[in-house]
Amino acid sequence: MSEAAMGLWGERPMVVIDFETTGQSPQGGGRATEIAMVRVHRGEIQDHFQSLMFTGVAITPFVRQLTGIDEAMLESAPAAAQVMAQALEFAHNCGLVAHNAAFDRSVWAAELQHAGLAGPTLPVPEFACTVRLSRKLYPESPNCKLGTLAQYHQLPAHGRAHRALADALTTAELLLRVQQDLAQQFQTQLQDLPVSHELLARLQAVALPQWPRCVAGYVQSVRRTQAQIDTSQSVLCADRTQSAC
Repeated sequence: MSEAAMGLWGERPMVVIDFETTGQSPQGGGRATEIAMVRVHRGEIQDHFQSLMFTGVAITPFVRQLTGIDEAMLESAPAAAQVMAQALEFAHNCGLVAHNAAFDRSVWAAELQHAGLAGPTLPVPEFACTVRLSRKLYPESPNCKLGTLAQYHQLPAHGRAHRALADALTTAELLLRVQQDLAQQFQTQLQDLPVSHELLARLQAVALPQWPRCVAGYVQSVRRTQAQIDTSQSVLCADRTQSAC
């Protein structure tokens, strides 16, 4: 595959995102208290970003006990808008992933909106969801809670659950396992192609019996894109050669 095509399909990093919040949904006035992001690229965890974030919204007693985060810890934290600007930069040109992505995607969208970083030209991207993928890929697991899946796969421990960085690192480990298992399951169809964010998004949207057809469609799309890029590059090279004559 050409370098340009790999840039579109295989070489784009993924960033796992995990939020801790005040306890209410964004629609109910809830705000984020902590964010962690873990960059995964070429089968490895490569970098991370983590920060508490101050919004001034009270934390519910249940969440205070669950996460260990209280209002006193947030008094010296940077403003949420500042943290989200850093987070947006960290996630630039990456596919986004979360465990129970519907929740984290809604918080991501709401916090970007609060920070003035969202708008018609910045739509909220699709998240790959390790819950949706695991339900289909690991039906033997007792459930799809992050802690249960971590035990099921004997993933490395990364600290206290329900803190953003620990959960994001565990989700990143789970993501790597999902990629590995899908690459093995569809090795013949994928050949040299990676299990990309695009493929994960496609697979989570369809029922398990449709996965082989979904993978075939993904491979066809990649090959078609590869052919178009290679043709464009050939034409460009030919033009440059003629100009030099």
